[in-house]
Amino acid sequence: MLQITPRLTIPDSELVERFVRSAGPGGQNVNKVATAVELRFDLAGSPSLPEPLRARLLARRDRRITDEGVLVISAQRFRTQERNREDARERLAAFIVAGLHVPKPRVATKPTRAAKERRLSGKRERGTIKRERTRRDWD
Repeated sequence: MLQITPRLTIPDSELVERFVRSAGPGGQNVNKVATAVELRFDLAGSPSLPEPLRARLLARRDRRITDEGVLVISAQRFRTQERNREDARERLAAFIVAGLHVPKPRVATKPTRAAKERRLSGKRERGTIKRERTRRDWD
C-alpha cells in the first residue's frame, strides 16, 4: 500500500513496476543489472482516487501522463533497484499530493469609478503631450 494521506491510500495492485537497465555511467554493472524503475499508475481508471482529484490530475499539462490517462514515472537516480523503486513511489505520492490542493476560484471584480477616472485622465494627458509635439509655431 502506498500511503498518500491518512485517508488516501493506493493499493499495490494498481501500480505496475517494470525494471529496465539504467542509462549513463556505471561500469560493467550497468550492462548486467536492471536497476531503473518505470512505475505506471492508471489515473483515469483508478478506483482509489476521488473523482474531483482524478479530474484535477488529468487536467494538468504533464508530459508524464499518456493520452490514455496513465502516469509513467521513470526513476534511475540511484544505483540500487530498491532505492529507485522508493524514489518512484515518493514522486508518485508527491504528484498526487500536488493535486489535492483545490485552486481558489477567481472572483470577478470591477474597477472603481476613481480608478476609471485616473486611467482616462492619464490617457488624456498623454494625448495632449503627443498633440503638442506636432504643433508648429515658427512665428
